[in-house]
Amino acid sequence: MTQHDLGGRRAVITGGASGIGLACARELAGRGAHVVIADLNADAAQAVASEIDGEAWAVDLSDTAALDDLSLDADILVNNAGIQRVAPIPEFDPDAFRLIQRLMLEAPFLLIRAVLPGMYERGWGRIVNISSAHGLRASAFKVAYVAAKHGLEGLSKVTALEGAGHGVTSNCINPSYVRTALVEKQIADQARTHGIPESEVVEKIMLTETAIKRLVEPDEVGSLVGWLVGATSGMVTGASYTIDGGWTAR
Repeated sequence: MTQHDLGGRRAVITGGASGIGLACARELAGRGAHVVIADLNADAAQAVASEIDGEAWAVDLSDTAALDDLSLDADILVNNAGIQRVAPIPEFDPDAFRLIQRLMLEAPFLLIRAVLPGMYERGWGRIVNISSAHGLRASAFKVAYVAAKHGLEGLSKVTALEGAGHGVTSNCINPSYVRTALVEKQIADQARTHGIPESEVVEKIMLTETAIKRLVEPDEVGSLVGWLVGATSGMVTGASYTIDGGWTAR
């Protein structure tokens, strides 16, 4: 890692107060970026901002109508915020489906839309969309999440094509299950849906498709984000970088 190679850069990270977002915030701040922690939890966002000498942006990204006219000044945008619901399609709550599309597909579109004019003006920008192995593969009982992540893949590629002539790159990162609170919260739902004990969910559900039998650590994702927004990745755009222990190699 080049120390302070992001000095003078301003980064916005959604869902930045915990999990993958927190790891990304620490990575980019450690490389000299001024990091804005965008999160629904105002207190948690402020705590992280204080830790890394950044700033907090308390925002409900599921309220997408409020983002229609947003103007966002940033050199780096990391679209990370997300939630999960697990249920068979006939039992899947339509409002939960709509919420996930707003938070995980509409909001990234609106944030990209808000940040691109400034990036174009400066002739430089880096957009990283935290997708998932589920952006490339499907799993049963996750219809909203899989649909949103597949949509995010397309959004990222179109952004890459439009931004290429303006010095802006756009890429996805596709982890398998990451050791975060979001994954831990799925265990009870997964156990109920699959009819197995909670103690068996990680082994029998979360790690069944991976060749490497462990969860991804948040800082492993943060490290890849750091490279994608750094000085040596300018020819990388429109790509989907797996960090999935071999899941999608099958």
